[in-house]
Amino acid sequence: MLIGSLSKVLLFLIFIFTFFFPTQTFSQEIHNDYQGTFKAKIIKVISEEKKDVGWNNVLSTYRNIDLKFLEGPKKGVTVNIETDFPELSKGDRIFVNYLIDVGGKETYSITNIDRTNQIWFLIILFILVIILFGGWQGFRSLIALIGSFIVILYVLLPSILSGWHPLFVSVLIASAILFFAIFFTHGFNKESLVAYSGTMIAVMLTSLLALFAVSFTKLSGLSDDSALYLNFNTGGELNFTGLLLGAIIVGVLGVLDDIAITQAAVVSELYDSNKNISRIEVYKRAMRVGREHVGALVNTLVLAYTGAALPVMLLVNVYKYDFETIINLEIFATEIVRTIVGSIGLVLTVPIVTFLAVYFLKGYKSKHSHHHH
Repeated sequence: MLIGSLSKVLLFLIFIFTFFFPTQTFSQEIHNDYQGTFKAKIIKVISEEKKDVGWNNVLSTYRNIDLKFLEGPKKGVTVNIETDFPELSKGDRIFVNYLIDVGGKETYSITNIDRTNQIWFLIILFILVIILFGGWQGFRSLIALIGSFIVILYVLLPSILSGWHPLFVSVLIASAILFFAIFFTHGFNKESLVAYSGTMIAVMLTSLLALFAVSFTKLSGLSDDSALYLNFNTGGELNFTGLLLGAIIVGVLGVLDDIAITQAAVVSELYDSNKNISRIEVYKRAMRVGREHVGALVNTLVLAYTGAALPVMLLVNVYKYDFETIINLEIFATEIVRTIVGSIGLVLTVPIVTFLAVYFLKGYKSKHSHHHH
């Protein structure tokens, strides 16, 4: 009873305070505010020194700098801050968070380097290299790449966020991406059709394998910070297991396209080189090429996933976990499953595409006298 009475008194006092002293409450709400993130430029690095961050005897470099805002409500204003943000020097363009705390004090924190110009330079360099060395086919591959990104950004992501099952959407998007990648890059011809058909069959089989592997290993899809933040910001409504399945399918598309086009081209060349060669002989020879290609691509796939997880692997090594503990960490188990499923998908693509090519390309005259990969 006493607790109930005290609760009522407390609620009454809060009510009175809210209605009779609104100015102070409103003032605090205004001043405890994030004003935005704005571009700025470092005018001067005044000093720098090593300081103990207070954990594990780690020393960090702190710099005292003057920065000038290039946009926002503080545009043209120069402020002085101390920051431990790495690799800063005079003239650098940066992004700065601007806040005002409950006491009216302005605070600033550097969030990132402004790399816009550098990134555009690298993108333009990439486009020039592809066009110079690839010619018209290189240009078509860029169109296919742009088409793939458009489909991912404007179809895949909104569909997943709107509640569609990630695996179902990813398979549909995979068909669109492969269409762009194969037909726009290599032309609308029988070889491309064979490669596309074989790859889609491999995608279906890989999806079933991924579904089994993720369920069998009980992966949640919440293996890293980005997934946790996404789960928090979407109210836990996304299917993260399905999202992991979709990521596996989308991640393996590039190498599936690679192997499929190669096998179709090899079969076509074998038929062109000898009109009397049998289908069985073409299949055997094309499979020999496919095995060599798969060996190289599997190695590439494993190294790519290992490189992405390198910082985490180093952290685990610092803590000296045993092997059994390491492979059972979800972040590593996820990459193991992703690599195995992707590699099996590659292996399945070779005989499927080769069989279709051997059956449908006999007697087909390619428009290109020489294929190149």
